Amino acid sequence: MLPFANVTLASVSAYVTTTHGALASLPARFTSAPAPTIPTSGGEGWRPLLDPENLSLLFQGLWVSVRIALIAMALSLVFGTLLGLVMDVRSRLVRFLTRAYVEVLRIIPQVVLLFIVYFDSTRTFHLDMSGELAAIIVFTLWGTAEMGDLVRGAIAAVPAHQYESARALGLSTRQLQRHVILPQAIRQLIPLTVNLTTRMIKTTALVSLIGVIEILKVAQSIIDRERFEYPDAALWIYGAVFLIYFVVCYAISAYSRHLERKLAL
Repeated sequence: MLPFANVTLASVSAYVTTTHGALASLPARFTSAPAPTIPTSGGEGWRPLLDPENLSLLFQGLWVSVRIALIAMALSLVFGTLLGLVMDVRSRLVRFLTRAYVEVLRIIPQVVLLFIVYFDSTRTFHLDMSGELAAIIVFTLWGTAEMGDLVRGAIAAVPAHQYESARALGLSTRQLQRHVILPQAIRQLIPLTVNLTTRMIKTTALVSLIGVIEILKVAQSIIDRERFEYPDAALWIYGAVFLIYFVVCYAISAYSRHLERKLAL
């Protein structure tokens, strides 16, 4: 067996976390090695969730995940809209370059992009970049590609006769985009944008691999600390993380449906 066969993503995450000092933000009792004890509380794995400190840490980790996703999504909306408009121009070179960008960013796994930006770029260009900033950059690049393709598709879905009617009325290209095309495209983009937002929130679980203390990393730390006293705590704590993700994403989806009804889609 090769000497590096036992290296796992978990060990990489642990190395990154200790190397960059990210665990300093957790209380000492989550970073110190637990004393060996005999499990005595089987079947009571839910008890760590009653600890106010554990709950506080989980919601702090949730805020990190949501903050990364919201900042990246806001930037993606701006850059993605511009990209979608540019993808519709007549220049073959511009269309080729924009399509290549979209396809490359959609094909490469986000975890690979995280490693490239956080490890390779910082070493190559001697940058002092935090894990959270690297995550925002990666999710913005990915979100821009996804959003650009969505905008292009929404614009292409507008019936051709509306272009002809607008030009027959003497509207300029700018007026056509502003008053005819974009309003219809925005209505179609609402559910698609919400879907991308929820995907981005869930994908932030990957940022723990570069040392960012988000909700999943906090949950793993709590489980490691409580595993001797509560051997079945993992089921309950991961279940709580699932429930938190579900509530957040469902709330966003519900608001999206409200907007759709308001706009009479």
